[in-house]
Amino acid sequence: MSTASISLRDALLAALSTLDGVREFHLHVLLSAPKKTTSLYPYASPRPRAYVSDILVLCSEQEKPDAPRVLVTAIAANVYHIPATSSAVFYVSKVDSTGQGQGRSPTAALLRALLSFYAYPATRPLEAEHLWIQLFARAQGQYLFPNSAEFSGKQPLTDAKLCSWWKRVLTQVGRDVHAKASNSIQAPNAFYILPGYSQPEAEDLLRIASSSATPLTNPIPWTYGHPYSRPGIRSPCPQEENEVNLGTYIPWFDDDPKSRFIDEIALIVTTTEGIVASPSKKRPKRDLLSDASSASSKHGDTDKSTRSSKEEKPMGELRKVSADEFWERMSFRQECVSGAVTGFFTVVFSTASTPRSTVSPLAPRAGQVGPQLLKRVMTLLLTGVEFSTRDKSARSTETVESAIKGLCEGISAAPSQPVVDVVREKEAGLAPPSTPPRNRTALPDISPNPFPEPVASLDTYHSYIYGSIGVNEPISEGARPAAPTPAVTVLTARRKKKRGET
Repeated sequence: MSTASISLRDALLAALSTLDGVREFHLHVLLSAPKKTTSLYPYASPRPRAYVSDILVLCSEQEKPDAPRVLVTAIAANVYHIPATSSAVFYVSKVDSTGQGQGRSPTAALLRALLSFYAYPATRPLEAEHLWIQLFARAQGQYLFPNSAEFSGKQPLTDAKLCSWWKRVLTQVGRDVHAKASNSIQAPNAFYILPGYSQPEAEDLLRIASSSATPLTNPIPWTYGHPYSRPGIRSPCPQEENEVNLGTYIPWFDDDPKSRFIDEIALIVTTTEGIVASPSKKRPKRDLLSDASSASSKHGDTDKSTRSSKEEKPMGELRKVSADEFWERMSFRQECVSGAVTGFFTVVFSTASTPRSTVSPLAPRAGQVGPQLLKRVMTLLLTGVEFSTRDKSARSTETVESAIKGLCEGISAAPSQPVVDVVREKEAGLAPPSTPPRNRTALPDISPNPFPEPVASLDTYHSYIYGSIGVNEPISEGARPAAPTPAVTVLTARRKKKRGET
């Protein structure tokens, strides 16, 4: 466990201080207290005990002291901790920028500092000997800043350049962390795969996309392929006490194509004749209500053994599909055959064994906030503001940053809507009220958190969440953003006809 006194906010501010330009950065770092989760490996039996913390990093920029702040970068991530294998999984969920900053974008610097903070053993705030950094690269106009794609100055990277950019960022993280802690950390294992492309095709594609970038010194080696089920690389999911299947190797993340594909494989049913059958369709709601009374009596006579077997999560073909076959079939998924280049990246850091601490993984730490506070800020960012113009971005930035400070002060971000009783008309043909049948799905094995949810305060806000730093360096020509080309209307002069002309 880390004993370093530096906080995540201070580490990110130090990275911002290296940027050029004459501007001031305002940083907000929200880190939620850990909570129990069973969603990381839902098809493992038993499911491993894991804990998850959410991270939201918001960076705004101010050109002059009297100028308004404008959000320029947002990073959303999830950190999973599996004590049974002394492993942690850092999943980069979404990264976005508004394109409205002056000078070099701080996105890459913030990402390198964030990932290095968790990869470097001296600052890693988790008791984990193995750290997996995972992400899915897919180019889109916007992720976290609504309507920012409409801003003419935003120039998102193309699909191939985005994959090359991510590979470069992760290479710098792996190189710097290993050089800084070569005595206590092994050389990182880096993997990447572009579904639908062979290794020579992928290497040529990324080489062409990064032809204008300065070559890195002492880059870490990359393996083209996946890290799952490889000898020498231990999965974060305990394998000794589980029946090994595809779901015990590949983790499950929200809004990730791997997770959607795993769910579909788990629903595939093979008949005794060897024919693959589609999952059974759901019955109409009216039929379910009409059979409620008879279904409830049948469930009462079901013995415990049959009931427990039905409560197990369906496995489908997960025991038959290997990790290699999974990635081969991923090339034909909709996310990977739509014509755009997508990429999956994984970097594994391993350190020497250290004595285990007796502190509970659920124990809150200084600077952490409640999960609901972070959720409210994320909801406001995604649904309550927009960034299509500079004026709207300035107002939205003030709304979001004021909401974060207000929530730490105990002030609601927005007035709650009054509760209105809605009178619904009775639908014809419904069965009389009756006890619904027992839910056959297994409930997650989540016990109550013995620690109270942390309550944010102004002291937490100023010490761990908010910080600012100014830079005063001339902007290099390569870092100066290109100004949007103004629209030009060409007027054609009409010659006045003289008398006698037809």
